[in-house]
Amino acid sequence: MSTELAVPPRKPSSIGRFWASTIGKKTVMAVTGLGLVAYLFAHMLGNLKVFLGAAAMNEYAAWLRTIGEPVLPYGVFLWLMRAGLIVAIVLHITAAVQLSIRDRRARPVRYVHGQRARASFATSTMRWGGATLAVYVVWHILDLTVGVANRDYVKGQPYHNIVADFRVWWVNVIYIVAQLMLGLHLNHGFRSAARTLGSARPAMRTVGTLVAVVITGGFLAVPIAVMTGLVA
Repeated sequence: MSTELAVPPRKPSSIGRFWASTIGKKTVMAVTGLGLVAYLFAHMLGNLKVFLGAAAMNEYAAWLRTIGEPVLPYGVFLWLMRAGLIVAIVLHITAAVQLSIRDRRARPVRYVHGQRARASFATSTMRWGGATLAVYVVWHILDLTVGVANRDYVKGQPYHNIVADFRVWWVNVIYIVAQLMLGLHLNHGFRSAARTLGSARPAMRTVGTLVAVVITGGFLAVPIAVMTGLVA
């Protein structure tokens, strides 16, 4: 007869319990989402440098690579920021997918017609919009960061790359559709994040809409300016 004692199951850590809970996943979604909103706002402001001309835009892009010097080597800050963005995006998407699966399992009975119509629009906007944006981010990196999807790409010349890119009509279509999806995602997501973090005031609806309009409008201004010849 074996005298070995049974090893009790290991209890999950507090972080594990937090992640396993619904509120934990919603909190992760909210915090990573707001972090991504802050990045998008900063990125949008940087893109608007294109209206100041090639010198201003190129100098701004070069300055980004010097952030953190001399503590950090040249360009390391950008890679750290990209790594952080990847982690935030992965956590955001993972939490969203797991919450969606959990929600479906918890609702064996379908919504009544009116509830379903309202819920499905917001839900499909977040799900399909999020999936579309994830694919677009990959393409955008290949297009304007790495340059493999931009046949006129010139390393270290972001102004030239932007203008060359948005002179192509189908690139504009992809970009505009992605930004409109981003606006819908931000509009709904900002309110959801605020509610999760304890701010369910009606004013959050207005703030969410304003954030979505400003960021989407700022991003769309660049391709429109190139298409109309305002930026050339």
